[in-house]
Amino acid sequence: MTTTVIIGGSFAGMTAALEIKRKGKDEHKVILIDKSPLFLFIPSLIWVPFGRRDIKDISFKKEGILTKKGVDFVNEEATKIDATAQVVYTDKGTYHYDNLVIATGPKVKYDIAPGVEEFSHYVGTPNGAMKIRTALQEFKKNPGPIVIGATQNAGCMGAAYEFLFNIEKWLREENIRKKVDLYWITPEDYLGHFGIDGMPMGESMLKGFMKMFNIHYRTEVGVKEVQKNKVILTNDEELPSDFTMLMPPFVGVDLVTNSPDLHATPAGYIPVGDDYRHRDYNNIWAAGIAVDVKLPFTPKSVPFGSPKTGYPSDETGKIVAENIIRVAKGQTQLIKKEWGRIPGLCIMDAGKKEVIIFSTSLFKPRTFAIMIPNIIFDFNKVILEKYFLWKSKNGYAFLP
Repeated sequence: MTTTVIIGGSFAGMTAALEIKRKGKDEHKVILIDKSPLFLFIPSLIWVPFGRRDIKDISFKKEGILTKKGVDFVNEEATKIDATAQVVYTDKGTYHYDNLVIATGPKVKYDIAPGVEEFSHYVGTPNGAMKIRTALQEFKKNPGPIVIGATQNAGCMGAAYEFLFNIEKWLREENIRKKVDLYWITPEDYLGHFGIDGMPMGESMLKGFMKMFNIHYRTEVGVKEVQKNKVILTNDEELPSDFTMLMPPFVGVDLVTNSPDLHATPAGYIPVGDDYRHRDYNNIWAAGIAVDVKLPFTPKSVPFGSPKTGYPSDETGKIVAENIIRVAKGQTQLIKKEWGRIPGLCIMDAGKKEVIIFSTSLFKPRTFAIMIPNIIFDFNKVILEKYFLWKSKNGYAFLP
């Protein structure tokens, strides 16, 4: 029996584990190690601060479905990998592997600038989203200026855009919009770059949104410092702020940086080929955010990255699973799909409105790319959430 250990149980890790077991059946033992017992549909965290969702609505215990599908779930924190001995160390034990899949997701680099961790909020974790909910209840008692955006080196601009439009909608619903100067700051070269070099009509559409919703914006800026009541930009402009939400950069988790055998990049990502196999180890694979992605563009003046969440994570989990099965069967022809050639598929919430984004590939050149606004209601975003939670709760990782 071939033993595959998977570290990380979010989109990429869950998908890889379930698919390896489904395809490999009794010939493959699959162990998934994750410090969190819950699977969380992260895209819906943007709704939690506004009471539209609670954490329990978008999460479930993953052990039940994994066990039902024949995957061993280990609720421990992986601390180090010995690639020579083929051992994963956790805070409670050791696990030997024939194949290893690193699907660890990100570590948030809060220290990108002074004051980011102390004086700004981050919506990308359950705790962060709930802290924002509490802070907004206090904010509406004495409203003032708000700064929303992303710092230098950030790659997940889409979620920050979503939060921006959701808080604008919330301000109107609370009848305090006229009392608030709302600012958007981003390291992007232009609105709607998204770390994928933009989409057709994307910049003009977002400029239209900014004008329609009376949002002040700054592009090609980073954060020099965050203080209690202001944000100082890298161009030395000071923006007053009584509430700040920023998307900091992602870097590799401590497990990776504590495992020198992995030969990770300085940012803590795993060097892989287009088959998502480690460049130096034939039995180590990476999926999702853990993958090192080379940008096909050069930011103009402020550095920023590319998104690696959502659909690409799910897709790379499937590719890794199929390739591990092929290798076990002695096949040499593996699936290869460069990260930038994965289709772009995203529904960006815009405050009970949405923008559907689709392209034949994440990076240019693309055969087809389109952004479609839906100003009536964000029902496609809701449908996607319900579908993915249903699919995940039932272990149907093979579905799109």
